[in-house]
Amino acid sequence: MHHEGSLLQAAVVFLFAAVFTVPLAKRLQLGAVLGYLLAGVLIGPSVLGLVTDPESVARVSELGVVLLLFIIGLELSPRRLWVMRRSVFGVGLAQVLLTALAIGLVAWLVFAKSLNTAAVLGFGLALSSTAFGLQILAERKELTSPHGRLAFAILLFQDIAAIPLIALLPLLSGAGHLDADEVDPQAILLAVGSIGAVIIGGRYLLRPVFRVVAKTKLQEVSTATALLVVMGTAWLMELAGVSMALGAFIAGLLLADSEYRHELEAQIEPFKGLLLGMFFMSVGMSADLSLLLNEPFAVLVLTVLLLMFKLPLLYVAGRYAGGLDRAHALRLGIILAAGGEFAFVVFKVAHEQGMLDARLHSLLVLSITLSMAVTPLLVLALFRRLVSAPAPVEVPAEYQRIDSDEPRVVVAGMGRMGQIIARVLRAQRVPYVALDTAVEMIEYGRSLGRMPIYYGDPLRPEILRAAKVDKAEYLIIATDDPDTNLKLTELVKRLYPNLKVIARARNRQHVHRLLDMGAVPVRETFHSALEMSRQALLGLGLDEDQANARIRRFQRHDEEVLAAQHKVYDDDAAVIQTAREARAELEHLFDADLIEDKAVK
Repeated sequence: MHHEGSLLQAAVVFLFAAVFTVPLAKRLQLGAVLGYLLAGVLIGPSVLGLVTDPESVARVSELGVVLLLFIIGLELSPRRLWVMRRSVFGVGLAQVLLTALAIGLVAWLVFAKSLNTAAVLGFGLALSSTAFGLQILAERKELTSPHGRLAFAILLFQDIAAIPLIALLPLLSGAGHLDADEVDPQAILLAVGSIGAVIIGGRYLLRPVFRVVAKTKLQEVSTATALLVVMGTAWLMELAGVSMALGAFIAGLLLADSEYRHELEAQIEPFKGLLLGMFFMSVGMSADLSLLLNEPFAVLVLTVLLLMFKLPLLYVAGRYAGGLDRAHALRLGIILAAGGEFAFVVFKVAHEQGMLDARLHSLLVLSITLSMAVTPLLVLALFRRLVSAPAPVEVPAEYQRIDSDEPRVVVAGMGRMGQIIARVLRAQRVPYVALDTAVEMIEYGRSLGRMPIYYGDPLRPEILRAAKVDKAEYLIIATDDPDTNLKLTELVKRLYPNLKVIARARNRQHVHRLLDMGAVPVRETFHSALEMSRQALLGLGLDEDQANARIRRFQRHDEEVLAAQHKVYDDDAAVIQTAREARAELEHLFDADLIEDKAVK
């Protein structure tokens, strides 16, 4: 029973620390990440000692990084990865090699470390923190800025590069010489096989599973499936000796083109946030503060050296390899100068292999933690100065369209009306995203080629967020259900007041209510009925011009009557539109038409 109690206690301590320190850090404009780090330091063994076993916490919180990489994968489709290949494999590789070389040389020549220890220090410290960098960029809404995009590409390369680095550590330590007997072909086969299994599973297994789950319409089953996909892949990869994070990234990449992408992202986002917070806390907990008190000079020198080396090198990589201007290159340097979470893993393995002694290992962990803690402060201090940075270079429209999956129009509902709207948008090359909850409809749309139709209920704010409604200019609401249209209009106008909404209206009452909410209502059968009347008038002997003129006149008159009614309509009629009321309204309309007729004569 004691164990359960301690687990519960740890959970309470964690949540309390987060609720207490993060808002405080945000209030002081230090950002959430620093808040989590401080919370970790406070509750860790060094200060209050409320959580005595940081190791077990670190294991759970690693899932935060796993979920983060899964969502990064979801955001990037293989197509976008190909578009970004120069930034990822060019600038990313240049940054890692340059920094590793510089830091390695200093460790070897100045601090007289052995060559392989220097190599490990160089590569380990060259890595930056994905979780940290992306969190800061997201908080500042700079993920799509030039330096944000390049930071993302470099971090992506580092995440990919960290995997072989960790795998090669035993060889570097000199414990494993590269003998033919020791390279285990089985292990390599297993790793390649498991990546293959994930790729095939992602392509052919997951869609049928999601189809079945989507049809149950149960929120919690959907959440469970999303988590199962991520955790399952991560676990499979770990069994095969590939890192969990890379496994999750591959799974995300594979599902980036799937119609369930927005649904997955919406389900996993809240877990990612919480677990990532735990991850930062566990970083804070692992900091050995006694070392800071005993050897403050060593820790500070190491931290300053780390930042001094990485910042200029990142600036150079951003400026000359990535083509950024000065201000953006400097921002890139500030955000990526700190050490990263993969460095903890690299140094831990190196310590176990006997390449780093205990004191150096503790010093490194503390310095990286400190460098992370200083980053938000640097961002604050220096970004203020950079506010007057020159305007970003204009990017040609076609590049923007490829690189960012930001729709200009979001269509909710792919029924009879939605399909026509989507076809018009597609024919005009307008980037759009369509949302629907009918699985059959989505599959049909998908089978016609790469139609951007996704599974998701637009009434859920997180689905709207995942579909990037905030970036769109128009939301067109075309679902068959009038209530849904009204609710969605209300929700969207509350969340995104500046978004223009065009909504399908069933009848005159809906027109009034949609107008009240600030949407542009379009009556679903009005124009078709007018066209049928026009055809009838033509058949009855009127010529084209006469028929068109009369229909146009009727339409104008009807719209005037509608506008006049809008001034006096009351909510009772909106709530109970009984048959009697409907008949009375119809009589009134027919009378009004007769008046119009007399006026014309």
